[in-house]
Amino acid sequence: MSELGRGAAWPEVERWRGQQRGRLVRQRETLSEEARANLGEAVLGRVDEAFPNLTSATIGFYWPFKGEIDARAFVAGLVAQGAEAALPVVVEKNRPLEFWRWQPEAPLQRGVLGIPIPERRDPVAPTALLVPLIGFDAEGYRLGYGGGYYDRTLASFEVVPFAIGIGFSLGRLETIYPQPHDIPMDVIVTEEGLTQTSDRTL
Repeated sequence: MSELGRGAAWPEVERWRGQQRGRLVRQRETLSEEARANLGEAVLGRVDEAFPNLTSATIGFYWPFKGEIDARAFVAGLVAQGAEAALPVVVEKNRPLEFWRWQPEAPLQRGVLGIPIPERRDPVAPTALLVPLIGFDAEGYRLGYGGGYYDRTLASFEVVPFAIGIGFSLGRLETIYPQPHDIPMDVIVTEEGLTQTSDRTL
């Protein structure tokens, strides 16, 4: 059961989200590397099966952090089949992310929190996003690290990319108590299955 009422004020929701974020990251990190790899492979297999046209997309993805699903080899395979790919870059605090073109083996540099980003700034407009989930609910809202970068970024696009949230089923929550600034994913994919949360298609 959720611990807050539906009308909870933002400071309460923010505090609750922080507690859930910490709990779920700890839970994810207690999985063995083998278990995480196997679950991640199952998730990405479902993405591959459901969205074969990713091979012709411009895919924004991410460098894995704190036990997130490692999609690098999966995306590299899509690039080999004709897709383009890009990594998110924090160019200014509390501003939308930029996505810089990425190729396997391309030179990288350290970005915010030491997370690798492309060495060369080459911004692209993704048509699809693979978005990491710490937690999520049935309406497609995600619990991330609390910076709001993906919400700002999705709100900033003139043509909004198709957002595929990927994570482990252990992150499932009854609700994240969505706020006006929260933007849901179009689809949530875990090792247990796929939940379409919008009527948009890729």
